[in-house]
Formats: sequence, C-alpha cells, structure tokens
Amino acid sequence: MAVLLSMLLVPSLFLTQDQWDKHLPTVEQNSSLNMKFDPKTTKLTWDCQENTTYGECVLIHKEKGQIKKKVKDKECQCTFQDCSLHGGVTLTVEVNINQRRISETLVYLNPGGEGTAAQNFSCLIYNADFMNCTWAKGQAAPNDVQYFLYIRDSKKKIERECPHYLKDSGTHVGCHLQDLSGLTSYSYFLVNGTSQEAGIQFFDSVLLLKEIEQYNPPNNITVHCNESHCFIRWEKPRTRKTLSIREFQYQLDIQRQSNTGSSRNQLIVVSGDTGNKYSFPRPGLRAKHTVKIRTADARKAHWGAWSQPAEFGSAEPESSLVHVYLLVVLGTFICGLTISCLFKRFLGMHRLFPPIPRIKDKLNDSHQIDHQQILWEKFAHDVGKGDKEEVLAVEEVAEAPANA
Repeated sequence: MAVLLSMLLVPSLFLTQDQWDKHLPTVEQNSSLNMKFDPKTTKLTWDCQENTTYGECVLIHKEKGQIKKKVKDKECQCTFQDCSLHGGVTLTVEVNINQRRISETLVYLNPGGEGTAAQNFSCLIYNADFMNCTWAKGQAAPNDVQYFLYIRDSKKKIERECPHYLKDSGTHVGCHLQDLSGLTSYSYFLVNGTSQEAGIQFFDSVLLLKEIEQYNPPNNITVHCNESHCFIRWEKPRTRKTLSIREFQYQLDIQRQSNTGSSRNQLIVVSGDTGNKYSFPRPGLRAKHTVKIRTADARKAHWGAWSQPAEFGSAEPESSLVHVYLLVVLGTFICGLTISCLFKRFLGMHRLFPPIPRIKDKLNDSHQIDHQQILWEKFAHDVGKGDKEEVLAVEEVAEAPANA
C-alpha cells in the first residue's frame, strides 16, 4: 500500500500550476460572481471572494475571436483594449476559489432597436490638421433621431465630443474637426443617438489614424534635363505626425503633350527610400512633357490628390503644314546664304588678281579692232614701194615794231 501510494503521489508533484488547474473539477454556475461590464472603459468586474488563486478573462468578439487576459491574484477585474462593441460580445470569467474552478459568462448586447444605429461611418484626415467624419441615418431610425459623435484616445484619458456637426434636415450626419491634438495612433469613435420614439443603438469603431490620413502632394517638384536624361526631384509632404522617408511611396504620371491631346503613359511607382528622385531617358527635344506626382503610405496604396503638372521640354508645332513652311524658309535661307558667300568670294578674287590694262588706241577709239590687225593689216607696207612723207617747214617770224 505504501509503494502504491507513493506512485500515485509523486507524479502530482511535477504538475505545473496551469496543468493543476486544468485537472481541477469545474463547478457549475451555481454561485454567481455578479459580473459587470462597462463598455465605456471596457472594464469587466466581479465580486471578490477569499482564496482566489488563479483567474482568466475571455472576451469573444465576432470579428477578432477570443481575447484573453490573465487575472492577477486578489484582483477581481479585467480591462480590455478598445474594440468595437456594437455587434455584441460575450465575456467569460474563470477563477479558482479554494481549489475549485468557478466560471461565469456575460453576454453584452447593443441596446436599442435593430437598424436604428448610424451607418456608413467613415473618417478622413486631410491637410495634416483637419478631419471629417460622416455617417448616414439608420434605415429604421425614427424621424426625431439625433446622433452625437465622441472620440477617445487609446489611453482612455482624453474624450471629446464633435465641435462642429454637419447636418441634413436637422439631423447630425457628419463632423468636422480642426484640432487633432491629443489623439493617439489608435482612437475610439462612438456614435450614439437619442429619440423620444424608440431606443437608438450605438455604432463604434477603432481607427488607426495613419490609415485614414490622405497625404498631400509632394512639395517643390523640379525637373532638370541634360543631353541624355531628365531628373525629377521633390520633397515629402507635411503630415499629421513626422514620418521617415521610408514610410512614403509616390506615383508619377509623365505625359507627352501634342496638338491632339496628351498621351497617358504607364504610372510609375517610386519608393520613398530612393531619395525622392527619379530619372529617365530624355525624350525628343521637340516634345513637351508634363509630370504629376501623388503620395500614399508605403504599406497601403491610399493615394492622395495629384500635384499641379510640372512642364518640361518644348512644345510641338500645331500643324503638319508648319513643318513644310519651316523647311521652305530654311532652304531659301540656306540657298541665299550660299549665293552670298560665293559672290563675296568672287569679289575677293577680283580684288586680289585685277586684269592687266590694255593700250588705248586713240585712232580707233570707237572701234574695237584687234591690235595685231591694226599693226599688220591696216598699216602694212606696200611691196616694192618706198615710204612717202610730207615735210612741213616752220619758220619763226619776229613781230614788227609798232609805228610811232
């Protein structure tokens, strides 16, 4: 009996606390823990009892599944992180009291009439400092329903109501915020309603502000081209929180302009860690191009608005006839320039090598007769005849004196 008893007791010494608790018998819910759940603080409480050694809280969400929290000794509460509760949740508490496991379940439902809650809820942050939230009236909501929006940070320290409501026929259907200070990365949004005719269900949502922010276009877009490539540079936009360049991605739209319109090319996606620049082979010298850039988060392609087009290159002619006219004018100019150069060259040669002047013939000044004909034909000597010359004698006569 001693050996048998030792064999039964020794293995139990090596069981961990979790294994030990799993082997404890489960007690049916004949002893109420008086569970209470506060949806505002997402805190679950129950009545404390003596000798509580172990416990666990479980929140069963329709979308996220089970969310478990360990219970510390002598604590009778669990606080869960913010999550949407409008679809209802199931809460369970398991505690060990006097080595007996006690389990109790609480079902939390959204109070109010079905279909009365706000629907199509969405929020958008723009220009880094502003946020718009919109929703629609529930399909089953009465005519006198009025909705109110509350926003709470993830630390549950700051809660604010919408300062500027957007209205449709007197009913709040949106909210505009101009001050986003105090909001953390995750924020809890609650839209509840009131009515004199029926109970109104609430709608809630937990949003990551980074995912609902629409980034502005990049700043200071410049384009510089050399003989082979064009280089595009820009600066990252201003955002609600300071982000590194790796948390951005950019989309470039480069288009060639012509008289028939613009030809859209494939959009180019550039990662932010490339240094906010992009280069590509230089297009035709006569082609005019434009580039537009927009920004998105590196993990989610939620693109913002396009920037203003930045132009580079020269414009193309508006008509094909202009090409012909330009060619004709250019050809005429080249021909004229060539003729002018040849003429100037001829004048230069004439000045360098002037012609030898000829002997002027006074006798036959009006007749252009060959010199050799004048010498050999006109004045040829008769054969066998002597030359005949006439001699004229001239005397100098003194002038006679005048009579007195």
